[in-house]
Amino acid sequence: MSPHVWHPYAHLKTQTPAPKVIGGSGSHFTLDSGEHLLDATCSWWCMIHGYAHPRLVAAIREQAGELCHVMLGGLTHDPADQLAQALVRITPPGLNHVFYSDSGSVGMEVAMKMALQYQVLIGHPEKRKMLSLMKAYHGDTTGCMAVCDPEEGMHSLFASLLPQHHFAPAPTAPFHASMEQVEHDLSALRCVLERHHHEIAALLMEPLLQAAGGLNMTSPHYLRGARALCDEFGVLLIFDEVATGFGRTGKLFAANHADVTPDIMVLSKGLTGGYLGHAATLATDRVHDAFIGDSPHHAFMHGPTFMGNPLACRVALESLRVFEEENYLAKIAALSQTLHRELREDTALNAHPAVADVRVLGATAVIEAHSADTLKGVASFARERGVWLRPIGRWLYTMPAYITSDAEITQITGVMKAWFLEHQTP
Repeated sequence: MSPHVWHPYAHLKTQTPAPKVIGGSGSHFTLDSGEHLLDATCSWWCMIHGYAHPRLVAAIREQAGELCHVMLGGLTHDPADQLAQALVRITPPGLNHVFYSDSGSVGMEVAMKMALQYQVLIGHPEKRKMLSLMKAYHGDTTGCMAVCDPEEGMHSLFASLLPQHHFAPAPTAPFHASMEQVEHDLSALRCVLERHHHEIAALLMEPLLQAAGGLNMTSPHYLRGARALCDEFGVLLIFDEVATGFGRTGKLFAANHADVTPDIMVLSKGLTGGYLGHAATLATDRVHDAFIGDSPHHAFMHGPTFMGNPLACRVALESLRVFEEENYLAKIAALSQTLHRELREDTALNAHPAVADVRVLGATAVIEAHSADTLKGVASFARERGVWLRPIGRWLYTMPAYITSDAEITQITGVMKAWFLEHQTP
């Protein structure tokens, strides 16, 4: 472990040497110690095809021999054009315009700027704030930090740096809740909009699954209700599908569960299969067309250097082809069934006194502990058993690659259960 690499989220005084990865194949990566670890986290939820997928590697190599990078300012190229066409085809109807950037966090910054400028251009310059949800996480850049949970999030140190926005309570009704059960959550959202809609440009949310904020899962009815409320109060709806996109919730996009089209949608992580950093912010005609005009103020002043990078666009196209040709949604459905069987249906696990909740949605499963202290040491425990796990606070989760076999999923869930059933004394 090099002393020159500053690792993310690390407590420098107590951190231990980071294992060095020297390669990977399929659902495993290999350490210089010779260990082959089954990756239960999909490398922060992006390596949906696993490591060293031959078609994705070949796409990058072929594109590298043609064009590695060129600015998108005033120029274009086939991979960027083709990927935009593909994304418009597969995303909810009406998202017809694609703005590229280089990470999910930057993609969300683009979305917020786009929403604010839209409101200015249609004659509502007073709408300059965002509405976010408690338990939200949208990234670590400055604008995104300001719309993450201000109480339980990780960015409280930077509060004085951040603009102040509005927050609604996180939805509490579970995924399979009825519309009646969701009404309480929508009523709380309505209250905030009634009070502050005159200054709110957009409501932004991670649809169905609030990932880093505690893997909170909610109902498609909430998305439908939020869409209706945004229309009622003249507020744009932004879906942050950075983590939920490309099958993670069981459908291609979380929005598909509710048949809802947001005004703006942000994609990253699985966009390139995890092979290169890239993001796309998609907008409807209504949003896009507001930027058509004669004034210099109609131009959208944002342009990341590596937006539309040919390598990233090319591997993203190949990732989509693999996803569709190999029927990944069926793979995800089978994977989800195994997660349900091994975790949700395990009576002993669900009854364990250290366990607050067990939940599964698509290719995501989490065991929520009552205390983060319960999970201290779980990463080492899992590594000794050949699995890479990295909990978030008091949430022990898995978001595996979609190519992970049934036996490998059982291995992952077996380690997760063993931590509670064998290691934690009732």
